[in-house]
Amino acid sequence: MRIPESPPSLDSLLKEELTTPEAWLTLTQRPTPSSSRNPYPHWDELRRLAPPEGWSTRRWWLATKLQRSGGAKVAPLQASDGRPFVYNLADPIPERLHDIDLRAGGSIAMPAAVTSPELKDRYLVSSLIEEAATSSILEGAATTRRVAEELIRVGRKPRDRGERMILNNFETMRRLGELRDKPLTPDLIFDIHRWITRDTLDDPTMAGQFRRPDQKIDVGDDYGQVFHVPPKADELPSRLERMCAFANDQTPAEFLHPVLRAIILHFWLAYDHPFVDGNGRTARALFYWSMLHRNYWLAEFISISEIILKGPAKYARAFLYTETDGNDLTYFLIYHLGVIHRALDQLHDFVTRKTEELRELDRKLRMMRLLNHRQQALISHALRHPGGDYTIESHRMSHNVAYETARSDLLDLVKRRLLAKHKAGRTWHFRPADHLERRLRGGRR
Repeated sequence: MRIPESPPSLDSLLKEELTTPEAWLTLTQRPTPSSSRNPYPHWDELRRLAPPEGWSTRRWWLATKLQRSGGAKVAPLQASDGRPFVYNLADPIPERLHDIDLRAGGSIAMPAAVTSPELKDRYLVSSLIEEAATSSILEGAATTRRVAEELIRVGRKPRDRGERMILNNFETMRRLGELRDKPLTPDLIFDIHRWITRDTLDDPTMAGQFRRPDQKIDVGDDYGQVFHVPPKADELPSRLERMCAFANDQTPAEFLHPVLRAIILHFWLAYDHPFVDGNGRTARALFYWSMLHRNYWLAEFISISEIILKGPAKYARAFLYTETDGNDLTYFLIYHLGVIHRALDQLHDFVTRKTEELRELDRKLRMMRLLNHRQQALISHALRHPGGDYTIESHRMSHNVAYETARSDLLDLVKRRLLAKHKAGRTWHFRPADHLERRLRGGRR
């Protein structure tokens, strides 16, 4: 990936442009970059655009930076050289925050497709699998979502490091839901890192431990290009304490929207890179903890890593734009808000589709009134996947129930001639019965 070109220094631009009193007035009346689809372009993008008539690109950038500096807010996070990170509440940030407030938090009303127990548990498990798989793939795991789903639903042991990463992520995400009311502490961050990296590190003793001063951890690509040099190891304890104070609303003194706090927390951990490995997964886990901590309960049902994976270069570029332009977090905030927005779109699309599917199933599968909601879910899946294969363990994991409950569900469906069973080794497998749809319509064969 190409590192974006750093902007020219403000000192040099000021010397060039502020040659008369009238020049200052001109700069404060900066035209809007009508040729850019991005309302907050970085210098690397702006320099490729046609400047307003009568303006040079450098003057245009100076005017842009002066305007941004006037409304900039200081974050508690400091760079390695001691300079603070700043951010602006530029468009489209206010609109995105309003949208997330309406669609993800508080007492938001959702159709039964998500809030009813029979679908909530099932969709939650699917969401956690999606996030576990894609977060692992982002960190280099060679696997697929299909493998991840089979690994987790069947409950088999991981075969390699990539599968172990997926299972670790899945189990960590489930724990975060239970920890949403806890304050963030260094010990909790170490626990999260330990859960995420269990049995995946070259040196297992580094799980839940700061990287050492002798461990050079630079962020770069496979070709030796360095994108980011994290703070020194001896600074990490104090930086982690400040990060926890920020996460727990102790800083800054002024109001900071909870979603922006969660995003900055994600950036902070990734910037400090306190561990030898697993920093990206830990950073994304802290984002989820922060959202759940502030009652954005639908965050548990979305996968930001799935969206990031579709354009990983944009994810990396958001970090680089921030670092190369005077520690301006606005780039990362805008990017991350867009990710959340798209993830919520996917969730709400699912709700719409699932609501219609349930209406259709209710019309078609009248005899399923005799079945419980877990059995209905399995038969619904079997109708769409005639070659489906189910086990007691996969049914148990899909619905978060006890083994005996899952066993009873499946044997009852066999008794009703909706499933057929066979044994492979020591495990019973259940498949859709022949002519399942006809049986559900009331036919004998």
